[in-house]
Amino acid sequence: MRKRFFGLLVIGLLFSGCTGVISPAPSATPTPIPPTDTPAPPTATASPTLTFTPTETSTPSLTPTATWTLTPTVTPTPSATPGVLRGKVLPEKLSCRFGPGVMYLYKYGIFEETVMEIIGRMELSSWVLVQARGGDNPCWVNGDYMEIRGEITYVPSTDPHVVLAWSPYYEALTGVSAERNGDEVTVFWDPLYLRAGDSAEQVPYLVEAWVCQGGEIVFDPVGAYSTAAVVVDEAGCTEESYVRVFAAEKHGYTQWREVAIPIHPDN
Repeated sequence: MRKRFFGLLVIGLLFSGCTGVISPAPSATPTPIPPTDTPAPPTATASPTLTFTPTETSTPSLTPTATWTLTPTVTPTPSATPGVLRGKVLPEKLSCRFGPGVMYLYKYGIFEETVMEIIGRMELSSWVLVQARGGDNPCWVNGDYMEIRGEITYVPSTDPHVVLAWSPYYEALTGVSAERNGDEVTVFWDPLYLRAGDSAEQVPYLVEAWVCQGGEIVFDPVGAYSTAAVVVDEAGCTEESYVRVFAAEKHGYTQWREVAIPIHPDN
């Protein structure tokens, strides 16, 4: 009887021990919980992408703002520098010439009260380049004899040779030289012998001088009937002074011959 009781007791203990081994299984149940937390970070990572999108959308809005701001800056340029003014002739008749000076060949005359377009000007000079309104035959006149409407500095400075007529028959002058005596510079050249009938019957020689006067280089053209001319070249300029010499005939001017002016002793 005692042996049977002892046997049952052993079987009972073994049974309860098995139950103790299985019992940790419920404690393993929390182990799958961490995987359920793992997907959360991707969801949080995707949200900044949505937040960044409005930032990119606002960037293009700055581009039209900058473009629109620049437009007013460019717009005033044409009105501030029209390039063409108008002027009315004051004397009864005004000579219009091939270059900016009375020594250049005559081209045609303009009568009193005529309104002309002013399309160019000579720097540091009163001479302006004009043409009829809507015309295409410009020439040079002395602007002191015109009533100019507007600020002349708005008109661009122009090459003095822009309408100069050129001779197809004669070469440039030879023997061109320059000698200084204080502020006075004498320019020399050899004569040009014209064929019968080729005389322009105006000033036969032209000297274009870029000389120092009043501390700056100015354009000072001189006409001559002989083979020498005097120009004034003062001290006080860093740029080099020089002259160009032409001869005139009825078809136009020879090509120029250029020579440097001797440096002023006080420079």
